[in-house]
Amino acid sequence: MELFVLWDIDHTLIENAGVSKEIYAAAFRALSGRVPAEPARTEGRTDRLIMRDMFVREGLPVPDWPFVETALAQAGEARLEELRRRGTALPGVHDALKAASAQTGWVSSVLTGNISANARVKLAAFGLDSLLDLPVGAYGADAELRPHLVAVARARAHRLHGVAADIPTVLVGDTPRDVEAALTTGSDVLAVASGIHTQEELTGAGAVEVLPDLSDTKRVLGILESFAGR
Repeated sequence: MELFVLWDIDHTLIENAGVSKEIYAAAFRALSGRVPAEPARTEGRTDRLIMRDMFVREGLPVPDWPFVETALAQAGEARLEELRRRGTALPGVHDALKAASAQTGWVSSVLTGNISANARVKLAAFGLDSLLDLPVGAYGADAELRPHLVAVARARAHRLHGVAADIPTVLVGDTPRDVEAALTTGSDVLAVASGIHTQEELTGAGAVEVLPDLSDTKRVLGILESFAGR
């Protein structure tokens, strides 16, 4: 059975303990020369939208994206050790990723609002990067809206692995935006209430399969296998 599994990172695979917002603030300061008046607003949005919103709220012109991406990557790299010290991989994540990567016919990667460089920093901080096929993932530099990232990942999986365009795809994430991205792209979704959203909120957003977290590896794999068998 074939399956394309795309995992969100922040609050799904890891807890960043506030380091993410420090990365955005540092990038903003590097580009503007001043500290932002308010922290970044994230909640499942892409880095393109997060950084644009910061500049608009501050009444400043939005820099060209290549400069923003460079500033974000530099800020992320500088905070690897801080992330490792303060953050953590969430319960069951290592085992769930290892089990998914061992399944014949499955491709397991990420769909995240983070730019690629910072996604790698966050995963490497907790030894998760080697458990994912990161070249086929979709990242915050690839599109502004999260649903558009699904097509990016599918195209990369087809180009790099010959994966069929109609392979069953499932998104695993912790926000209503993850659910929306799945529902609007014909994907399945496994929602986890390991972030700020409750199981009830995720169900209300349209998720049929909702877990408190990824700690029950057998249950997680069972749900993913049910999607592969459709």
